[in-house]
Amino acid sequence: MNIIICGAGRVGFTIAKLLSEQGHSITVIDQSSEDIQKINDSLDVKAIVGKGTYPSILEKANASEADMIIAVTRNDEINMLICQIAYSIFNIQKKIARIRSQDYLNPKFTRVYNKENLPIDVIISPEIEIARSIQRKLEAPGALDSVPFSDNNIRLLEILIKDNCKLIGHKLNQLTKEFPQLDANIVAIIRKDKTFIPKKTDQIEFEDKVYVVINSSQMAETLNAFGHEEKISKKLLIIGGGNIGFNLAKNLEESSEGVRVKIVEKNKERAEYLANNLNNTIIINGSGLDEETLEEANLGEAETVLALTNDDEDNLMVSVLVEKFAKDQKDVDDKRTMALINKPNYSLLQSSLKIDDIIDPRMNTVSSILKHIHKGTIENAYTISNGEYEVIEAEIIETSELINKEIKNSNLPDDIRIGAVLRDKKVIIPKSDFIFKKNDNVVFIAKNDTIPVVENIFRLS
Repeated sequence: MNIIICGAGRVGFTIAKLLSEQGHSITVIDQSSEDIQKINDSLDVKAIVGKGTYPSILEKANASEADMIIAVTRNDEINMLICQIAYSIFNIQKKIARIRSQDYLNPKFTRVYNKENLPIDVIISPEIEIARSIQRKLEAPGALDSVPFSDNNIRLLEILIKDNCKLIGHKLNQLTKEFPQLDANIVAIIRKDKTFIPKKTDQIEFEDKVYVVINSSQMAETLNAFGHEEKISKKLLIIGGGNIGFNLAKNLEESSEGVRVKIVEKNKERAEYLANNLNNTIIINGSGLDEETLEEANLGEAETVLALTNDDEDNLMVSVLVEKFAKDQKDVDDKRTMALINKPNYSLLQSSLKIDDIIDPRMNTVSSILKHIHKGTIENAYTISNGEYEVIEAEIIETSELINKEIKNSNLPDDIRIGAVLRDKKVIIPKSDFIFKKNDNVVFIAKNDTIPVVENIFRLS
């Protein structure tokens, strides 16, 4: 496909990189000559310095031949205007815009986003996506990530192997014998910053991060098998009441019974807004870096502390304070810390600062955009390992080349691994003699450069 990306920040750069590796023809537009130079130096894409709202710049980007435009500049209004011009002048068929302002996202006003008014086909809201992602992590204590597929019948868990895991040194083909009741399949392992799809004879090692596709109903049992017996946190302390903190608290109020949430917000006006728009959440006006404020928030009773301010350094410092407090109280193992970090280099501090979970907003946004780009019967996609792999959900239809074939005879590339299949509402972990049938919903992992092959397998005709 011919795709134009407006905005060369971290998200725009990452999308351009992944899509160009998948064989798409990419043009990136940004006003910053520095960001465009970085793209020219790093990627094999066309890059233009200019405003994405200028028709002449879009014309220079060959917009009349484009299949899609993705507007991810830092400004909501500019992203909206880019989609309008792309449609009105160049008739670009698919238009994706990143929109952050909650006012634009109010359900009462969604009728503005149609071909007669603002022709935006897909709206991506990073703050809403990140809040959902954090909530999923909270629902899977002990997992670094938890992603639903197939109407939440199947889940992808990312699990860190700690020294108490009894599976260390065990080969993958032994696990089925040891846990025959579990519908679980290890589809990828990150070991010493290298990601690979494991063979049956590969062993689990200490400090591996394993990606496991599971039957959602067996989440607790699966985590337990990997040595994680943490309980779901019922007492949460959120530092930072911005859009992410607000959306998370709102989601928890609506869907999680018995969970008590407190938010520390230093801006008085924002704190008043939170108090007026949340029902059961306690709001404390103060700084999360102030020990007196943390005492007022009763940090001691919090089971999970989430540092979600707009400042990376503040989030890291909050995590350090929590670690110090927990050590003083001798409950260091019982308190979980999660920190929102935008700068990629800061993630290197995770282990030394003893932060349980780093939240990277960039990859959440990238995942939510990529799933709208894939062709065929692909219904969902989630990016892992910095975009090197995707976990994908797709449906088998009559024209699929997999239909009525056994996995071992399906000629799938080595960089694709079937994780689970949903058939007639039943989750199946398929063996090599498993035969694909029409209407099967398949969840699998694929390396980024095999995506064209995947799209061909699951094409519509």
